[in-house]
Amino acid sequence: MTTGKGSNGADRPTRTGRRPGQSGARAAILAAARTRFSDAGFDKTSVRAIATDAGVDPALVHHYFGTKQGLFAAVVELPVDPDTTLRIIDSVPLEELGENIIRAVVAVWDSPAGPGIVAVVRSMLAGNDDPALARTFILEVVLERVRQRIASADDDGRARVALVGSQMIGVLVARKIIAVEPMASMPASDLVAAVGPTLQRYLTGDIGQKPS
Repeated sequence: MTTGKGSNGADRPTRTGRRPGQSGARAAILAAARTRFSDAGFDKTSVRAIATDAGVDPALVHHYFGTKQGLFAAVVELPVDPDTTLRIIDSVPLEELGENIIRAVVAVWDSPAGPGIVAVVRSMLAGNDDPALARTFILEVVLERVRQRIASADDDGRARVALVGSQMIGVLVARKIIAVEPMASMPASDLVAAVGPTLQRYLTGDIGQKPS
């Protein structure tokens, strides 16, 4: 809030950020973001472009959603900010990535936010959401920071993180959606011990060929 001069010369408050009468601004931003993310992906979409499409100031996007990642989470109706989990994964040694990815993700699935995440995945699998958004979420939001850690001059890591994504989707479906036993009731520590080495091989081991 700032002050300006009224017609009588007295100071009067003037608004910054959200403009009066824009009760539909949040919905307009979400609609514009959904289209942009679907068409261009996460990395190639800017907050400024979304704001322009929605007819609002970029500051209003940050007011409602904080970061671009927070906006994407709202678009796919994710009940948690993936950055919280990704920060945990960022801090572990490269040779421990596999077990820490499955441990961190299962902890979220088994948390109070888990049913909301399962609902989002169910919607994606049922075709109720744009598949481009699902791909963007998995590869550009969740796994891109992992890819950057493992990328080298002769291997960009894209095939590796795609394999990790496929494994994690399979585990989620088996454990939380169709409840395949004993995986559905398996203690998290046992699941980490079983799946972690596979993820690690995908990330840093031999996967049969050098990705181009």
